[in-house]
Amino acid sequence: MTAATGADAGAGSGAPARTGVLAGVRDAGRIGAPGRLEIPAGVEILARAEWPGVGEPPPLARFVVSSFSPLVAEAARLCLSDHFGQPPAPAETGDRTAVVLVSAAGDIVSGREVADLVDSGGNVSPLLFFQSVPNAVLGHVATRWGLTGPVVCVSPAGDPTADALDLVDLMFAAGDADLALVVLAEQATVPGAPDRAVALLVQPGGHP
Repeated sequence: MTAATGADAGAGSGAPARTGVLAGVRDAGRIGAPGRLEIPAGVEILARAEWPGVGEPPPLARFVVSSFSPLVAEAARLCLSDHFGQPPAPAETGDRTAVVLVSAAGDIVSGREVADLVDSGGNVSPLLFFQSVPNAVLGHVATRWGLTGPVVCVSPAGDPTADALDLVDLMFAAGDADLALVVLAEQATVPGAPDRAVALLVQPGGHP
């Protein structure tokens, strides 16, 4: 797992409205491929964290079977810890911090588990119903860190990073938040490939 600040900026992509800065995420289903994040001019990165680390992400109480929610929670924890230290965030900051989850495929493993249990006539754990809603893990993150701004989950139609940061840019422009935690997460669909997640803490560009 790595964490870095916005100082890890690279060369731009040449597009006038964006500044290319970070490697690590590509489009839907290929989050682990090398690439460059294109950051809207109105957004500035304060902290960044990535998974995979060594082994599996730490287990998360009340989330079972699947690595998806622990993956999101661990990437978020490392990113927020890099900026704030220990939870919670300062109240005046947490009150104005949005949380955004972006995933093209969502929790694949939980979905398969439920389908298999239904097909076989087995009993489906209530926890699987609970965690099948992506907002569940965002609620865990938001509660632990005291983040009470907007909570949004999206499945991108195009490039997941561009869609997420454009959404955050709109939140900032509308005055809905002063900071945003953005987590992009995908479970591996190829045997032996790692799950991947990138978490970014961002603020409006040009912030004093």
